[in-house]
Amino acid sequence: VLKGLAYPCFCTEEELEAVRLQQETDKVLTGYYGKYAVCRDLSLETIEENLKAGKPYVLRLRSQGSPENEITFTDSIKGEIKLPENIHDVVLLKKDGIPTYHFAHAVDDHLMRVTQVIRGDEWVSSLPLHLELFRALGFKPPKYAHTATIMKDENGSKRKISKRKDPEAAVSYYHEEGIPADAVVEYLLNIANSTFEPWRRANPNKPVEEFDLQLNKMSVSGAVFDMVKLLDVSKNVISKYTAEKIYEETLKWAEKYNQEFAKLLKENKDYSIKVLNIERGKAKPRKDIAKWSDVENTIEYMYNDIFENMNDYEFQKINDEAEIKDILNSYIEKHFNISDDKETWFNKMKDLAEEKGYAREVKEYKANPEAYKGHVGDISTVIRVALTTRHNTPDLYEIMQVLGKEEVEKRIQDFIG
Repeated sequence: VLKGLAYPCFCTEEELEAVRLQQETDKVLTGYYGKYAVCRDLSLETIEENLKAGKPYVLRLRSQGSPENEITFTDSIKGEIKLPENIHDVVLLKKDGIPTYHFAHAVDDHLMRVTQVIRGDEWVSSLPLHLELFRALGFKPPKYAHTATIMKDENGSKRKISKRKDPEAAVSYYHEEGIPADAVVEYLLNIANSTFEPWRRANPNKPVEEFDLQLNKMSVSGAVFDMVKLLDVSKNVISKYTAEKIYEETLKWAEKYNQEFAKLLKENKDYSIKVLNIERGKAKPRKDIAKWSDVENTIEYMYNDIFENMNDYEFQKINDEAEIKDILNSYIEKHFNISDDKETWFNKMKDLAEEKGYAREVKEYKANPEAYKGHVGDISTVIRVALTTRHNTPDLYEIMQVLGKEEVEKRIQDFIG
């Protein structure tokens, strides 16, 4: 104010609306500037009279910008940007004395010694104003980096992701679905930085904190948010967790969103960890869990109380009732031994296949399909479906080891019956 770079404005809402209507009539840019800034050139006497009369006022910046001039600025992501100078006499302090965001940004970031401001694309247009405010205050401006807006593909056209329309725009959505924060961060880095994906391929087990995030490698156009890709990333992230961590995270999620499942997990902690440990901790771990809300459906057949009520069997190539019973009877009577190691177990599965007219190896069947009814995979699928109701599960040998001898025999006998 002492330097003449800010002044009180006593305009009422009605007067400001009249200015806006006049600008629309004149077909010019709307806003409080130039000849339309009614209080910009009030005399000191008029200002004193208004203050003594107790008239409410805001404090405005007296912009030094000109509509003919441009500023040139180097953005840390977008590179060189040219924009018109700010000409608006924006509000710095509201009528209640509270500073506006623009004024607070300059003061607060200066006092906190902020050196780099990273914010969304929508703030680029405010850059001339913010730089003018830093200059007017005598502060050194920070560096700015404006990130591209995340987009949504809607029927072939792109639009900005919306807090009102799109559930995935809210953090609460990821909690409710049970998508780990690690996976969301990993996915966002994927769409933010073009160098992240090759870095991750070269460093599959390193924490993301070791990735060198380079602003000049960030996308200047809006990346499309892809839920399918996010869930794929999430599967990879979860596949590296231990069974104990998956148990703890699933339980934490279930206690809030699925009480019945939480009760089942708590009552069967050690068994549940064994179930979740199937095909885990290997060079190629299972990748069938994308979010904690998937877990119940993924493992429910491993719990006797739930399995007893499951009767929607996913039959595949072999779906004749008599043939299925024949295969299962032969398996239980002649080939099943819970103590077998995996290689022995699979060789016995091949023996069973050969007995029933199926190829011992898939490649044998493919080489001469007319000579066989099918292959060993079809035989193992019959046993898989009898034990789980599903044709697609993690490793069948490991499932049988966790279920145990009595339960395997019981399920197959019940199925035959």
